Amino acid sequence: MPQTLIASNRRANYDYEILETVEAGLVLQSSEIKSIRDNRVNLAGSYAFPSNGEMWLHNAHIAQYPYSRGENHHPLRSRKLLLKKQELRKYTSAAQQKGFSIVPLKLYISGHYAKITIGIGRGKRRYDKRKAIMEKERSREAKEAIKRNSQ
Repeated sequence: MPQTLIASNRRANYDYEILETVEAGLVLQSSEIKSIRDNRVNLAGSYAFPSNGEMWLHNAHIAQYPYSRGENHHPLRSRKLLLKKQELRKYTSAAQQKGFSIVPLKLYISGHYAKITIGIGRGKRRYDKRKAIMEKERSREAKEAIKRNSQ
């Protein structure tokens, strides 16, 4: 099934060490899915958290649909995530452990449905971030050197 990437949370990979990911569905209103199809989504600063045996996505900004005739949605409202029971239990227990967060990584359209990839993230320390940047620079320089030598 073709997937169309709508939004990705690049900051999540910088701030968190992602341990495990899972795909989840979203419960949306009609004006929200139309805004998603128009690429009017921002996942920066959003997170998922369990409440009453359900997983909820908080702080994800889906802009209001400008051509909506009826009641428009609130851009920062909490949205229910659709997970299997086993996945819900695993992510609920991870969210309650100290130092772990559930962060959205990317939002995309799969077939006719909006899907979101969420991951269990462990917060990185500042020195971990510096180490990751240095490794990234080294690999980029190595690729450039290989490219220069092959020409």
